[in-house]
Amino acid sequence: MSANERLIVIDWGTSNFRAFLVDRQSGACLETRRSEAGLKALATDEFPHYCQAQVGDWREGGRVPVYLAGMVGSKRGWSEAPQLDLPVTGADLAAHVVAAPGLENTWIVPGVKQVDDTHCDVMRGEEVQAFGALALADTLDADCCLPGTHSKWARLRDGRLTAFTTLMTGELYHAVRFHTLPGEPARDEAPFDEAAFRQGVARAQSEDGVLHALFEARSRHLYQGLAAGQVGSFLSGVLIGEEVRAMRATRPDLERLLLIGAEALRTPYTLALNMAGLEVTPLDSDAATLAGLAMIAARHHA
Repeated sequence: MSANERLIVIDWGTSNFRAFLVDRQSGACLETRRSEAGLKALATDEFPHYCQAQVGDWREGGRVPVYLAGMVGSKRGWSEAPQLDLPVTGADLAAHVVAAPGLENTWIVPGVKQVDDTHCDVMRGEEVQAFGALALADTLDADCCLPGTHSKWARLRDGRLTAFTTLMTGELYHAVRFHTLPGEPARDEAPFDEAAFRQGVARAQSEDGVLHALFEARSRHLYQGLAAGQVGSFLSGVLIGEEVRAMRATRPDLERLLLIGAEALRTPYTLALNMAGLEVTPLDSDAATLAGLAMIAARHHA
């Protein structure tokens, strides 16, 4: 296979590095490399050297192009790729990629931002997955849920990203679990407990609000039989339940979603979304990243 038939795509975030060697023609992933060397682990001048060390043998002397998405394009990453204002198309992202200093034929995809009097939000990496999800679902119109540390709900119409909202669900879950009294029984790892999760989702809908529902992890552990191994699932249910409740209130016309994420996150989110009456189409986050970056690379003219 010649160099112009291959593509290297990298999703580089705060905590993780994920690289994929891709066949341009079929979109198939030929090889994958992953590490925990995210932004937090590297100084700015280390990025080109680390990238070359990880994928240099794929690059064929620099002839195989590299496209990067995620926090790698932030001020604290390799080099800043300024975020674009909504609405944005895949072609817009391709037209504004930034050359990564220190490594030839390497390009950083810009994120997007939504800034107005009523909504201020930013995104890096999930916009690539959203456009990739459109390609995988073979549609121009979709609402997407992208769960994670900072979950994103994105709306795409006629092939354009028109709106999105960030919710700190994953980060709050970690903070509550490891740094609060209600989360104390959940410090140790435990398997996902569907019954406790569903109970948490239901309590997030109560009139007392999500702050009380979170504290119920403690009171229910003390007096209503919520086992230590169930507390984490209950807390997850409360926070994901609140995320879904808020987005349903904001988007009352919503009926179906593309759910883009790793399987471990898709399972609880599917439960919570189904409980809210939403139809869910699950998509793997790696597949969405590959499809999105391949689309951007096809539209980019260096």
